[in-house]
Amino acid sequence: MSADVIGLAGREPTRPWFDRDVQFDHYGAEPLPFGCTGARGIVQHFVELKGSEAGRAFEVLDASGGYGSACLGAGSDVIAEAMAAAVHDVGYVTDEIASAERSRLLEQLFGAGGLFADRFAAADYRVSGRNSGSEGMELALRLVLESRFDRRRLRAVPGAEQRDIVLGFEGAWHGWSGGLLPLLNRRHYRVGLPTIAPEQFGFRTDHIPFGDLDAAREWFDRNGEQVLAVVVEPVQGDAGILVPEHGYLRELAALATRSGALLVADEVLTFAKTGRFFAMTDEAGPIPTDITVIGKNLGMGALSTSMVIARRDLGVRPTGAVSTSDLRPLTCAVIRAGLEHIVAEGLVERSGQVGAQLGRLLRDRVVAEFPDLYREARGVGLLHGVELTDFAAARIGELRTCMIRNGVYVEFMSGAGRRSRGLRYVNATMRVAPPLVVTADDVETIAVRLAAGSRALTELAP
Repeated sequence: MSADVIGLAGREPTRPWFDRDVQFDHYGAEPLPFGCTGARGIVQHFVELKGSEAGRAFEVLDASGGYGSACLGAGSDVIAEAMAAAVHDVGYVTDEIASAERSRLLEQLFGAGGLFADRFAAADYRVSGRNSGSEGMELALRLVLESRFDRRRLRAVPGAEQRDIVLGFEGAWHGWSGGLLPLLNRRHYRVGLPTIAPEQFGFRTDHIPFGDLDAAREWFDRNGEQVLAVVVEPVQGDAGILVPEHGYLRELAALATRSGALLVADEVLTFAKTGRFFAMTDEAGPIPTDITVIGKNLGMGALSTSMVIARRDLGVRPTGAVSTSDLRPLTCAVIRAGLEHIVAEGLVERSGQVGAQLGRLLRDRVVAEFPDLYREARGVGLLHGVELTDFAAARIGELRTCMIRNGVYVEFMSGAGRRSRGLRYVNATMRVAPPLVVTADDVETIAVRLAAGSRALTELAP
């Protein structure tokens, strides 16, 4: 057991890593043999838990942002001060009572001249808060389903009776909760669990390959009158950081609009990571959506939260979507302080430049130097993926351990796997998505350590 770790002289002392014994194992593999004793910025303090090196303390650069959620890194003074002040001053009223702190945040975002007002004007959109991206996507799906139901007459809205298809995409990830499973096309996540019943107000999901505009056009030609909604990640995350060609998202939005379908943008992962706050953007400006869900970075690495931004004509039956955590004042204070800091420091704009540098380094110093391990690098802003070869994909556990021992922390995505229409198989992918506070020097060091970890794996492999 991890509690048996013995500290070495001059290193971390013995400590009971009790979470390893009590917390659920969600991964189904041998746990990583490391513990974290603290962090500051993008530097995490790790310790070896097993073997002859047990107790060895070392530093690791965070190139993951804690599942992409800690945009300001660890120990942000801005967030610490905002949380402390909020605990003392702003109260904890629910959304039944107007809140001064909630009002300040929402006016700064959606009021005249607000940060998000160019795409989500308060006259046209409303907002709700949830605990996580999964909960946010659940509410988005609920809004979609309620849109075809006449709550007063308890029947389908006239003309919506046949709209029972939600269009999703191969390799998509929208969260783990039960209501979202139909949006995923991967059998691993769906087999053995309940499906949506084929009843009057049920729905079915079709999946097409992401980024294939011809596939989308052909699908709408066949199903345009039956489609209820399109649910899309502007950059597919778990599928392997798949970035669509320019023009794809705008044309997809146009297809949805012409068919009468709602467009739901899952920006839980992409929010403030692509060199812009919203990835549903191109050279012509904001790409219109009916519902957008943002999360991860929104909590600034201190809170788990999400925000659902939906057109005003969309809604849920009374009390049908009440949430304990709907934009509580403390959450609003943290979001407001974090966004003010991000804007004042120009972190989103800087991430576009630093991210371009990171992309070049991944291509030149990682993929090109280790062709037996990596197939290609792709990404935008500070959201990048390095796709593994079959050889490396079979050794993900060893690869990740090598990376950590060489001082860099990364995460691995499943990859889209098998896709239709003759598109190639997408292997597991290493996600490199450091916090917004990362510097040009930091990404240079990250690339050096990724190369060192890669080299360590090649020396281990038979």
